[in-house]
Parts: sequence; C-alpha cells; structure tokens
Amino acid sequence: MIKKFDKKDEESGSGSNPFQHLEKSAVLQEARIFNETPINPRRCLHILTKIIYLLNQGEHFGTTEATEAFFAMTRLFQSNDQTLRRMCYLTIKEMANISEDVIIVTSSLTKDMTGKEDVYRGPAIRALCRITDTTMLQGIERYMKQAIVDKVSSVSSSALVSSLHMVKQSYDVVKRWVNEAQEAASSDNIMVQYHALGLLYHLRKNDRLAVSKMLNKFTKSGLKSPFAYCMLIRIASKLLEESEGGHDSPLFDFIESCLRNKHEMVVYEAASAIVHMPNCTARELAPAVSVLQLFCSSPKAALRYAAVRTLNKVAMKHPSAVTACNLDLENLITDSNRSIATLAITTLLKTGSESSVDRLMKQISSFVSEISDEFKVVVVQAISALCQKYPRKHSVMMNFLSNMLRDDGGFEYKRAIVDCIISIIEENPESKETGLAHLCEFIEDCEHTVLATKILHLLGKEGPRTPTPSKYIRFIFNRVVLESEAVRAAAVSALAKFGAQNDDLLPSVLVLMQRCMMDSDDEVRDRATFYMNVLQQKQKALNAAYIFNGLSVSVPGLEKSLHQYTLEPSEKPFDMKTVPLATQPITEQKTEIAPVATSKLPEKLAPSRQDIYQEQLSAIPEFQGLGPLFKSSEPVQLTEAETEYVVRCIKHTFAGHMVFQFDCTNTLNDQLLQRVLVQMEPSEAYEVLHYVPAASLPYSQPGSCYTLVRLPEDDPTSVSCTYSCTMKYLVRDCDPNTGEPDDDGYDDEYVLEDLEVTVADHIQKVLKPNFGAAWEEVGDDFEKEETFALASVRTLEEAVGNIISFLGMQPCERSDKVPENKNSHVLFLAGVFRGGHDVLVRARLALADGVTMQVTVRSGDENAVDVILASVG
Repeated sequence: MIKKFDKKDEESGSGSNPFQHLEKSAVLQEARIFNETPINPRRCLHILTKIIYLLNQGEHFGTTEATEAFFAMTRLFQSNDQTLRRMCYLTIKEMANISEDVIIVTSSLTKDMTGKEDVYRGPAIRALCRITDTTMLQGIERYMKQAIVDKVSSVSSSALVSSLHMVKQSYDVVKRWVNEAQEAASSDNIMVQYHALGLLYHLRKNDRLAVSKMLNKFTKSGLKSPFAYCMLIRIASKLLEESEGGHDSPLFDFIESCLRNKHEMVVYEAASAIVHMPNCTARELAPAVSVLQLFCSSPKAALRYAAVRTLNKVAMKHPSAVTACNLDLENLITDSNRSIATLAITTLLKTGSESSVDRLMKQISSFVSEISDEFKVVVVQAISALCQKYPRKHSVMMNFLSNMLRDDGGFEYKRAIVDCIISIIEENPESKETGLAHLCEFIEDCEHTVLATKILHLLGKEGPRTPTPSKYIRFIFNRVVLESEAVRAAAVSALAKFGAQNDDLLPSVLVLMQRCMMDSDDEVRDRATFYMNVLQQKQKALNAAYIFNGLSVSVPGLEKSLHQYTLEPSEKPFDMKTVPLATQPITEQKTEIAPVATSKLPEKLAPSRQDIYQEQLSAIPEFQGLGPLFKSSEPVQLTEAETEYVVRCIKHTFAGHMVFQFDCTNTLNDQLLQRVLVQMEPSEAYEVLHYVPAASLPYSQPGSCYTLVRLPEDDPTSVSCTYSCTMKYLVRDCDPNTGEPDDDGYDDEYVLEDLEVTVADHIQKVLKPNFGAAWEEVGDDFEKEETFALASVRTLEEAVGNIISFLGMQPCERSDKVPENKNSHVLFLAGVFRGGHDVLVRARLALADGVTMQVTVRSGDENAVDVILASVG
C-alpha cells in the first residue's frame, strides 16, 4: 500500500509524489508477484499503477521486458476484483504498441464486452479497439454495432469514441456503422449524443454537402447535449469560413440563435465563433458583445475570464464595439482573480479615452507586482499600443514603465518594457532624455546580454545628439569595466559614436579607447584599436563611413566575392562596389515584440532572395558577363489570376543591363507549350539583346524564360521605359489524362499587359542611421536642388508616401512619420544608384494650397543626381 504521509512530510516536499524515485528494473521485479496464487488484488493494483506511471513519464520499456510483464499481467484476469480488472484494461491500452502478441487477450476482452457486468463492458471495448487491427476488426463488427446503440450510456459512449479512433485506420469498415451512430445521436444522454455527432462529422467531413445536410437536420430537430451544440457551432463556423458566407447565411442565423441557449457553455461558444469570424462587421458583433458583457458580471470566475479574454481580442480589431462594456470592465479591475483584472485593464487601455489613462495607470500599479510575467507582458504591450494612440501621455507611461523595470521579472518581461521605452523615445523626441536616463539606470544592473547590447546601441545612436552627451559616458564605460565580452564590445562601439559626433568629448573618448585596447577579449581590443585609429584622423567622411553608417552589403555576398577574388589573383584592389547590397535594410527599432531565439548555437546566415537570383542567373551562359546583380524587383503580375496562362515578371538590374525573368504557368491540361519566350517592344532607346526561351511548359508546372536588355549608354538619365509584351510559343495538344502530346504543333501568341521600368528599379534602399554624417561624407561636389509643386496632393503624409514609393529609397531618421498639426516637414532618403553610387535626398515639404517640395540631391556620381531630378520632374 502507499504509505500515508503526514503534514510535515508534505511541507518538506518529500511527500509530494510517492512515485518520484521509481526504478523500472525494481518495478518489473515486483511484477513477478502476478504469478503467485492466490492473487493479492491490492498489491497487484499498486504495481500496475507504478508500471502505468513509468510509461506515462516516458520511461522506455524494451520489447522483451514489456512482453514478459504483459503476459504476467494476463493472469490477473482470473481475479474477480472490479478495480483490478479495470486497471488491467488500462495497462493493455498503454502496452498495446510496445509489447508483442497483445492479441492473446482478445477472447477475454470480447467476453467482458458482451458479458453482463456493465462496469467491465465500456473499458473492455476501449481496450479491445486499441489492440485490434483492420484485419481483425470485421470479427468484432457485430459487437461494435450493438454496443453503439446499447441502452447503457457508458457502453455506447465507449463504442463511439473507439470508433472515432479507428476511423483513421479503418475508415471503410467504420463507415458501415453510420446508421447505428445516427440512432445514438438521438439518445437522451448528453455525452452519447455528443460522441455520436463527433463520429458522424468525421465520417462525412470530406463531403461538404453531407455535412450541410447533417447540420440542417440537427439545427432543425434540436439537441439535448450542450457539448453537441458547441460542436455544431464549430462545424457551422468552419463551413461559413470556407464558403465565405456572410450574416445572410442560415448558418450564421443558427450561430446567432445559440446566443439565446439556456446553457452558458453554448452561449459562450456562439459568441466566440462570431467574434473570430473574418470580416465581421460591428453590427454582426453587437449581439455577441452584449452576451459577453453579461458574462462579465457572472459569479463564476471561469465565465468572467472567458468573457474578458474574448473582449480583449475584439478590442484589437474593433475597439469601438467594446466601448459599451467599459463600465463592466472597470468593475473587473478589482476582481480577486488577477488574470481577469489584468485582461480587464489591457482591454480598457485599448478602448479607453485619453482622459482615463492616468486613472488606469494608478489602478494597474496597485497590483502589477502580484501577477505573473506572462500577464505583465500583456500589460506592457497594451501600454505600447496606447503610447502610439495618445503620444501626449508619454510622460505618464514612461514613469510607469521605469517603475516596472525596477521590479523583478524574467527576460521576456524586461525585453517587452525595453522595447516599449525605445519605441516611445523614437515616437516622441521630447521624451528622449528621460527614456535614456531610465535605460542607463537599468543597464547598471542588467543580467541579460541581449538587452544590454540593444540599449548600448541605442545610446550610441541617440546619446551624442542630446544637449549634454557627456552624462552617458560614465554608464557606457562602466559596462567596459564590469560586463561580459559581448556587452564590452557594444560599449566600445557606442563610445566611438560619442567621440565622432562631439569634438569636445573626443580627447576623453580616446583616453578610454586606449584602456579598452588592453582588454582580455580580442573582439573588444580589435574594435578599440580600429575606432582609435579612425577617430585620430579627425575626418568627418571617415567617421561617417566607418563609425556611424557601417557596411550595407549582403554578408553571404561579401564572403562569396572575397572568395572569388582570392581564386583569381589580380593586381587590382578588391572593389566593394562588386558586392551585392543587403536587400532588406537593417530597419530601425519597431515596437512589435518578436519571439526570442532560445538556441545558443550561432545561426548560419540564410542566403537572401537576391543571392539566390544571382546564383540562378550566373548559371545561364548568356548572362555570365553582366557583373554582380544590383537589384531584383518584387514580382509584377502580367496576367489576371484566372486566365489560361499565368505570367509574372521579376526585373533584375545590373550595372549596364536589365534581365527580365518571366515565370509562366500553363493552366490548360490539354496543351503542352514549347519554346516559350516573351517578346518585348521598348518605348525608349533600350535595346533587346537576347531571348532565353523556356524549353517546355507542361500543365501546372511553372517555367521561366528570360529577356536581356541593354540600358542606353548615350543617355544615362533615361531610366523609365514601358514595354509591350507578347508571349510566343509552340502549342502541342495533348491527352488531359495521360499528358501524351501530339506529334505536330502550331505557333501561337498571347498578349500580356504592359511592363513598366521606373527609377525605383535602378535604386537599392540603404538605411543610414546617421543621415547628417552621411550627407557630409558624400559632400556637395555634385549637389543639385530644384523646387516642384505637387498640385494634386492634399496632405504631407500623402506626399511623403508618394515620394518614398516613387523613388524606391529608404527613409532615414524616422522622417517618413509626419508630426501632427505641422504644415512643413523634411524627408531624408538614402539609396544606392546602380553602379554602386550612394544617393541622398533631402526633400523639404510645405503645405499651402497644394504641397510645395524643395528637393536637394547629393551623390558621388553626377548622373545619379540628374536621374533623380529628371524623374521627379
């Protein structure tokens, strides 16, 4: 027997689990007692419990030892002890897959299943179905049919659930039991009805019409079981989603009618289904929201939690729909269940007005220390959303977040707060100094390397531009003295930015750099030595290139180019312009909270989309002398989605050429297309050099053909062009069933939509974290300025959006965000023109009747400047 533990044992923790230190070998040794006569039910029961415990803990039983224990256990069928017999059924189910010859107990189980003891019948059916395979199933089919319609509900439920498990392997046999399942579905027992409905659905789920008929039948006749109603609601909402039916559908009417059901479970299920429907309007949501509002004042904690959690989800998409529940949600803030209180607060933060923010913040701070980290993260995310909604309230939020930073908490929680503070700093320039001060205080005692390096990076970016940058130096240098290698290296990089931006701080920074050059870690020493030498030159262009705005090249591309350079010895120095640029610029901080990578192994850099295209194109002989690939556009559709041929184009730009890749799909199963190419007629002085056809296009198998075009050398500013495109091919009719083509074919053509090449196809986005330094670095040798009137544009936001998408350049310094109630704005854009020339654009926008724009362009190449101004004009 299990020894009874007293209270003292329980408190010391030793008595929490009597099976804690079980050993498999000892338990199997004990199992020999099964062979003794007379059988001792109590001891055997205890040993079977131990075996099942070990199996559920994932303990591995070898086939031989499992089979021996199983055969010893079969002797226990001689005992008439009810509990022992049912324990035997459980053990058979657990050992069915690891022991050999388990079918030896089939006759004993069949006898119990058809016997008079109702207590045995249900469990015997479950165990028998677990050990029965498809070949033996027909032998017990008669018994199963009888069991499904048995008067005893436990037997009927067992048979239905077992049938549901067997549908996966013996669908055709179980399908023959559908009449019995129909009969069971009209049972008075709620579980039998639920299980019968489940079986009927799984037998018909692949036949949409049959599922619809079943739904109609049960929605009209009504059901006794609330579980069955919940299942019907789920089936109905799945059908609605697949058919994209709106609120006019009878299925929606059925779900809505369930909101008036007498069972709370059904009412909640219906409300949840309506809330989760895609494209649900506020009018359709209203009845579901009012039901959830009633649940908010329910005495049952589970119902209150379900209601507030669902309302929280609604508030994300339709905050106005939840506003009516604000009073009920406010009552839940003081709920004794902290999970409910947290969800109520975060929902109110999404739906509340600006005036209620201060009050809500006070209420949160009263209990935030009592809730789990998981819910704290939810609160922080809600605050983050609120900061974007009401930017003027940033000071209240910032104080609250700084207090939260001081509390204990895990990595996820701290990261959520840091991300939120960073987003506030970037959205509200006036909150920068307070935010940086809070973060400096936090890194003094921060155990998470990832967060410390992130904050140091931010300090390096924002700190030097504050009125008193010197106050941050102490916090940064403390990291060099006290922290791990990664944090020390990040601190050195941050210090260098202070030295590069502020001349009066440079001597002090150089002294600190000298100390860092004696660090024990080589990465820290290398960075310090590198920055020391750059800073000593006191040249703004060097600082901009090597400290503020690092390399913007693709790392796998750089590796490949360097490897290629070492293979072919040459006198010429390595040219960075031959390296493809990083296609996805390192974006500035976003407020979304991304999942953390838990892996400690360094991840191999996955090749970018552009690297893959570079490899594919260089494998085609005609394109080998084109040099490095500069840019690949997003796919442009040249046909409608439903046409017989689907064609999309990807524009690949090189220094002096463009390659157009046409991905074609043949959607006709009675045709084979061969020698497929797209003939292009340019509107400007572009010259089509070569066509690379796709050899064949069988039905539904995509293929690619290419067109090579030379860019005009005599007029470098000519970057825009419209091509009329025609797909030409040889058609061979074929048998739709076998795919065998006819011997003869005929030429045919298919007119595609026109394809446009714009200035954006010649410019690659590049982020310059410090635009001012980059502007100085490029210099004004080729600076040009012009003023334009944008008569058709009515707002600054629209103007900014149009310019960014037209030029295809990267906005810097968050200048793509236009502050509220301003009638002037400056937009900074950075990019690289094909050929590897940096291009920077400063656009001053003023709002009067329309928008007036003064554009200043700088580049190391005059052509690039002319191209930008000509295309804007």
